[in-house]
Amino acid sequence: MCNYSLTYSLCGMTNHMSPDDHYQDLKRVIAAAAGKARRINVIMPFLYESRQHKRSGRESLDCALALQELMNMGVENIITFDAHDPRVQNAIPLKGFETVQPIYQFIKHLLKNETELEIDSDHMMVISPDEGGMGRAVYFANVLGLDMGMFYKRRDYTKIVNGRNPIVAHEFLGSSVEGKDVIIVDDMISSGESMLDVAKELKRRKARKVFICATFGLFTNGLAKFDEYYENGLIDRILTTNVVYQTPELLSRPYYIDVDMSKYIALIIDNLNHDDSLSELLSPTKRINKLLDKYRNK
Repeated sequence: MCNYSLTYSLCGMTNHMSPDDHYQDLKRVIAAAAGKARRINVIMPFLYESRQHKRSGRESLDCALALQELMNMGVENIITFDAHDPRVQNAIPLKGFETVQPIYQFIKHLLKNETELEIDSDHMMVISPDEGGMGRAVYFANVLGLDMGMFYKRRDYTKIVNGRNPIVAHEFLGSSVEGKDVIIVDDMISSGESMLDVAKELKRRKARKVFICATFGLFTNGLAKFDEYYENGLIDRILTTNVVYQTPELLSRPYYIDVDMSKYIALIIDNLNHDDSLSELLSPTKRINKLLDKYRNK
């Protein structure tokens, strides 16, 4: 959905494909297969219009509309990664909808690249950058057996800048991070401003290493700010998955860890084709514990 590297030519101009163009292509494929396939499943790593998931004021509910449209076209199951709000599945209560957390893959790639971490509550902490990501961080912290902290954004509701109320400060709730390695967990990095502010606040509170984990790395404002923070020692690693388009510049950065999801998605496809349960794949606690034991023993 977010692959803007694909282009098409129209009226002598080169246009980049938008999420809307990709969504139309998906519907064309479904329409071509309809009536012939035994069952149609859609694996949509980045859920289309997933940030437009609830109504506040007079606006459209794009994500719910898209889900209903796909179901009306004959889709049986939709599998997505880290939906912005999983409650959007209430739009299609009679069909299959799974939102997958790539926590096992994050831990696996972090441990592969960082060989001297001590994974216990004395040396490590999980941080949610805002109140919206609490559930994600709680799960991450519980699986790893770590403490959790949270920032909440204090906004100035008297002003609107670029369509949003500006953030005045990031207030921290939780125990001391001094001397600890911290993992900031979120669903996406768009411009990355709030993520970088949180990293700076954690370093100010004397955190040892700062790791940023986000399922979708969009980097809409480029990488200059991330480069600057890395050079100044404010961030140590950024981990995002390859379920959205990654630029060659991003892949070349020394602080960036590419979390490969292809094997995992292949396993999901295999289970769907054999009518097997996805439960084992969707709750990776056993695999995470096995991974942690192996890392500690090594």
